[in-house]
Amino acid sequence: MTIALATQSDDVQKDIWEKVSIAFQEALGLDEDEVEFDMTIIEDLDAESLDLLDITFQLERSFDISIPRGGIQKTAQEGADNDGLQSDGTLTDNALVRLAEAMPEIPKEKFVQGLKPNDIPNLFVVGTFYNLVVRLLNEK
Repeated sequence: MTIALATQSDDVQKDIWEKVSIAFQEALGLDEDEVEFDMTIIEDLDAESLDLLDITFQLERSFDISIPRGGIQKTAQEGADNDGLQSDGTLTDNALVRLAEAMPEIPKEKFVQGLKPNDIPNLFVVGTFYNLVVRLLNEK
């Protein structure tokens, strides 16, 4: 059975969401009501790179999955050569479209011209991790 990706909190499968939420709560010292699907990881939750490693580790353990480093960006780049994704250090229109498709949980207006590859993690919301888990579970 294939699990659908979520674009908003109403779309989540509750048992998966609970484990994703708990990973964020434990890594960041938050209460359950402080973790919402559309909260940005860096800006809203103040997560740092070590926190992201902790969250990733907890999700891998909870779901018995392996999360590849740079998993979201790799998904967006599938089937395209790297030369076609960047121009002068910013993402091309093609790359922006692919990222928006790979991350349906992020509002499309966030994928703007001038976005740099290093800016992509600033777009991540809790739902990004939920959808990454769903993708990996669907591949099992």
